[in-house]
Amino acid sequence: MRITVDTDRCVGHGLCEATSPEVFEVNDDGYVDIDGAAADTAGESVLREAAAHCPSAALTLEP
Repeated sequence: MRITVDTDRCVGHGLCEATSPEVFEVNDDGYVDIDGAAADTAGESVLREAAAHCPSAALTLEP
């Protein structure tokens, strides 16, 4: 499973980072960076939880 961030929608709330700080980090520009290697090992449930908590729906899961 792959997760991506739509930077046009992301407003940097950081709820994804709070859910899984090893995968997500709000950068200095206020957007989310995703650690691809950590995302690969995080598990589908972790990624789904982060996407569900994103208030701007900026995270997308792809098979």
